[in-house]
Amino acid sequence: MYSNSIQNHQNLSSLSALEIVQIAKQDVSFEDTQTAFANRSDFELKKMNLLFWTMNKPFLVNTGTPLLQFAFKIRMPFVKSIVKNTLFEHFCGGETIEDSEKTVQQLAQAGIGTILDYSVEGEKSIEGFEKTKNEIIRTIHRAKGDKNTPFCVFKVTGIGYSKILEKVQAKEALNAEEQASWERINKRMNEICEAAYQNKVRIFVDGEETWFQETIDDLTYQMMEKYNKEQVIVYNTYQMYTVDRLEKLKTAYQNGVENNYYVGAKLVRGAYMEKERKQAQEKGYLDPIQPNKLSTDRDFDAAMEFCVENREKMALCAGTHNELSCYSLVVLLDKNNIKKDDPNFYFAQLYGMSDNMSNNLAAAGFNVAKYVPYGAVKDVMPYLMRRANENTAIAGQTSREYLLIQKEIERRKKAKS
Repeated sequence: MYSNSIQNHQNLSSLSALEIVQIAKQDVSFEDTQTAFANRSDFELKKMNLLFWTMNKPFLVNTGTPLLQFAFKIRMPFVKSIVKNTLFEHFCGGETIEDSEKTVQQLAQAGIGTILDYSVEGEKSIEGFEKTKNEIIRTIHRAKGDKNTPFCVFKVTGIGYSKILEKVQAKEALNAEEQASWERINKRMNEICEAAYQNKVRIFVDGEETWFQETIDDLTYQMMEKYNKEQVIVYNTYQMYTVDRLEKLKTAYQNGVENNYYVGAKLVRGAYMEKERKQAQEKGYLDPIQPNKLSTDRDFDAAMEFCVENREKMALCAGTHNELSCYSLVVLLDKNNIKKDDPNFYFAQLYGMSDNMSNNLAAAGFNVAKYVPYGAVKDVMPYLMRRANENTAIAGQTSREYLLIQKEIERRKKAKS
């Protein structure tokens, strides 16, 4: 514990980034590649090295992505095998819940929890929505009573039409068919959250596009009021790259206090920036995205601090690959005398990314979970393509992963010589 070194600071913003890192590094360092890749064999490291080398080349990603999509479309021989043994193997747990068990156990050995994420997209039919709902409930039953699967997750657009969510948010009248569809969305959402409540499994409702996010918020808060009376079961997701989310988080807390329920908050930076800006421009409304990354970082860290300060009625999962934000939460927990393994405070990253953060945090005793997508290879292709494109687009992200892998390869070479 190192509270004496920060006791004179009233809040996180009074510390410089350098001070935060220096204080947090007394407890955990993200530079420790030996711990970061302890569960990776030399062969696995070399495969990772090649994969991130490729994703570090925008030209290869930009040309390879449409070629892969075309290959799947025409059912080219061997393409599934190639993807399954490269991108899929690195970023996904398996094709089914059962197939993902090896990944769950591997992560558990490192003290990291698994968030099974059914990542099949595009099943836009009543049958498809029902299938997705049932699969999410299967993940809940799998997670029941298992400390190695601390959360489940779903997208509302996986269980209902986004156009209906959009019309509800715009307060447009629904015809009879649309009204029936809206009622089915409500029913499916309740079935999922009720299953989570009955099985004592915490569940994340993922964030989506702003033009129907308020509808998702309203549905989620209804579920919180119903199922979060005794403890946090349902979490809403706050994409902090939108200008209004910090205030929305504070309002959610006030509503929780007034209506006597706990608020679960999963904080992320966001995933739809270009899409959001394009929509705002085309529709002629104010861009909802923060003016710059600094503003997003500021609100993300302020939101973490708000959750920590109001922990009597809130639970927090910091879903981030940002090292400074993770170091900041390490400092916040200590500053507020919160135990590292307090179940209401979690760090989360995507499977296949930021092992230097996840593994080192877990080794230091903090609660960590990885989002582990699963589904048939062809069905999770949209997810895999986003991972490749996002890694390439985020300045420094792929380079950072690549350099850390190289650093560990070199460390192992020296250790053997």
